[in-house]
Amino acid sequence: MSRDYVASPMPKLTFITGAILVVVGLGGYLFSLTNETDHWTALIPALVGLLLVVSGAIALKNLMAGVHIALVLALIGALGMIMPLMSLGDLFAGEAERPAAVVSALISLIVLVVYLVLGVRSFIQARRWKKANA
Repeated sequence: MSRDYVASPMPKLTFITGAILVVVGLGGYLFSLTNETDHWTALIPALVGLLLVVSGAIALKNLMAGVHIALVLALIGALGMIMPLMSLGDLFAGEAERPAAVVSALISLIVLVVYLVLGVRSFIQARRWKKANA
């Protein structure tokens, strides 16, 4: 195996994505505390982020398994962010009941979709590399 295939950027990207989501989740929760509307659901992005960090650690030992797990978690997390985004129109109208939750879900969705796209591109590149070196 070539060193280029082994040196995949995906574990590092998984750690970065997980860390961003932890910050988003904790920030959303802390913001909800200041507004006296603390909701544990604000921590959902942080939970997804922690699971991604664990998947990144798995990817360091077994690249394919760790990244596959991370991408499945990212997909589930992205789908989970859709429901809070139903209030996106209310947010822009200034009438959202929990604006921090909507903003947190939007940021999380964007981060997760970008991660998914980069992960799929990585798999496509790895497959092409394998075919070229077979």
